[in-house]
Amino acid sequence: MIDDDADVRHLLAEVLTSAGFAVTAVDNGTDGVAAVLAHQPIVTTVDVNMPGIDGFEVTRRIRAAGNDTYIVVITALTDEADAVLGFGVGADDVVFKPFRVRELRARFLALLRRPRTDGDGDGTRAGERAASPGRPPVGAMRIDGLMLDRDTRTVSVDAADVTLTRTEFDLLATLLESGRRVRSKADLVLTLHDETYLDPAKVSDADERAIEAHMTNLRRKLGDSPAQPRFIETVRGSGYRSLAGHSDELPEDTEP
Repeated sequence: MIDDDADVRHLLAEVLTSAGFAVTAVDNGTDGVAAVLAHQPIVTTVDVNMPGIDGFEVTRRIRAAGNDTYIVVITALTDEADAVLGFGVGADDVVFKPFRVRELRARFLALLRRPRTDGDGDGTRAGERAASPGRPPVGAMRIDGLMLDRDTRTVSVDAADVTLTRTEFDLLATLLESGRRVRSKADLVLTLHDETYLDPAKVSDADERAIEAHMTNLRRKLGDSPAQPRFIETVRGSGYRSLAGHSDELPEDTEP
């Protein structure tokens, strides 16, 4: 936990401890970045308003160091632009104060249901397997120069590696696996949170805006354009879908 408010740290510690976490608390951004790199935590909570460097800069530095901890930005700011900025610098989720304890705990547990990389800082992915020269990775999906491998959690465009956050990767994988099926923003929220059993009508506007922010970042990293899409198409009033009719599963003995 990186937060300069002792009361908030105490409350978060209770929430996280009850969810089974061992907790380390830091009261400023500079020490917080150092603590994340030293302890390699699974989840990191970051307050926005702190003396020294703020939570956005803390998040940016953690990601710049190659650390793959799940980052939950907690902020008293309510401007939509602040949430978008949080996702833009690499946060996995943004929570607004005052937050509801049960919902916050549920968000932490939902993060843990997402696949995680090894987090050893050298770029190696969990379960990564080397492909034979000139051959796509086993189990990869390929669409018009875009290749995604769920096993190694790697993405490339025209043979150039693309670095995505977990949420961006899961969002892209979901759309590719859905073929031409349109996925609404509410549907994507529930899918990414592993809560597809819930009613999409109950998804908040803030969560839908978070999907829009993730989509903006994802498209930028892929070099895709909403005006002239290559991989992902916006269906006005409905959601998003892959431009390809289906993603090509590449078996182990398939030649490129």
